[in-house]
Amino acid sequence: MDDDIRALEAAMLVEIEGRLQGFKKERKNLIPMLQMIQERYTYLSPDALQMVADTLGLALCEVYGVATFYNQFRFHPPGKHHMKVCLGTACHVRGGDIILENFERKLGIAHGETTPDREFSIERVACVGCCALAPVVIVDETAHGHVAPSKVEGLILGFQIEKEKQAREKQENGS
Repeated sequence: MDDDIRALEAAMLVEIEGRLQGFKKERKNLIPMLQMIQERYTYLSPDALQMVADTLGLALCEVYGVATFYNQFRFHPPGKHHMKVCLGTACHVRGGDIILENFERKLGIAHGETTPDREFSIERVACVGCCALAPVVIVDETAHGHVAPSKVEGLILGFQIEKEKQAREKQENGS
């Protein structure tokens, strides 16, 4: 983890601590606290879960148990670019699982995870409602249909090229 990410997480925890003070120290506030953190920061970090447990005087395993019960909560920060691979019936039949495996292999992470640089994350989803375009991948908010295994590398490469281009422009402008 680089220094920028550590600094962001430290600032996030300071802000969470302040926001938790607005809640009464009652067990009924557990889910609202988790929802507030998730809404503001997009995920529940281990440190944030511990902070909630300490604030409410609960065991960490209790807080974690509640958080893992509901599928609305995520425990890893999402990547800057989020890939949702459809594994609904039509996509599955047309190779959606192979597409997912290609993303996992190319990015070096499993579904539900984020790359260490937080550039990419992968999620498997049940259906995106584009069955006629199967297999489908939603990249950020754009649907890509009829995705072939060879297209996976091209999707990722496009983001990497754009990132390098922006870095060069930033360097040329002296920023």
